[in-house]
Amino acid sequence: MQKQFSPLARFALWLGGVSLTATSLVIPSTVQAQSSLNGGSAIPPLKPIPESTYIPPAAPVSTPTNPDSQALATHIVLVLGERRVYAYQNDKVLASYPVAVGKKGWETPQGNFQVIQMVENPVWENPWNGKKVAASLDGPIGIRWIGFWSDGKNTIGFHGTPKKHEHFLGTAASHGCVRMRNQDVVALFGMVQNGTPVQVVQKK
Repeated sequence: MQKQFSPLARFALWLGGVSLTATSLVIPSTVQAQSSLNGGSAIPPLKPIPESTYIPPAAPVSTPTNPDSQALATHIVLVLGERRVYAYQNDKVLASYPVAVGKKGWETPQGNFQVIQMVENPVWENPWNGKKVAASLDGPIGIRWIGFWSDGKNTIGFHGTPKKHEHFLGTAASHGCVRMRNQDVVALFGMVQNGTPVQVVQKK
C-alpha cells in the first residue's frame, strides 16, 4: 500500500530527494511535482522520493583509482547501530567517522556490497523543478559521492552534508543514504576505489 504523506511530510521528502547529474546520475522524469504555493492549491500526491536515483550509463564508467592515497582501504564497514563507518586495511582500522543512516521505513540496506560509483563535486538536481545546484560545502549532498548499492533505478551511497545539518549525524535521519561531514567523506573518498568491499551490518 502506498504511504500517504501530509504536505509538510512531502516537503520533508523534497529535502532528502537527491539526484546526481555527474557521471550519468539523474532524477527520473516521472518524479516531478507541481508546487503551487503562490496559487494556494493543494500539492498533488507524490510517490516517495528516494535519497538519490540514477539511470545506469549505457557503457561502464571508469573511475580512476587513488594512487596518491597514503593508505588504501581493503574494505569498509558501516555499523548501523553505532551510526559509524570504519575504513580497514586488512585487520587494521585506518579511520572511523560518525554518520547518519536511513530512518524507519527508509532503512539503509544491510549486506555485502562494493563501491560502484565515485563522483567528485556531484551536482544536485531539485526533484520538483529540475533546477541544478552546484556542489559546495553547503549543498544538499556536499562535495563527494560514493555509491555502493543500486537496484538499477535507485542508488544509495555516502555523501557530504551541510554544516547546519551536521547535528543529524549519529542518528537515523536519511532516506537510505549515509550522510557524513564533508571533510570526512573527502577523507573516505581518498581511501577507496571502485570495487572496494562495503559491508553494512547492524552491529559488530
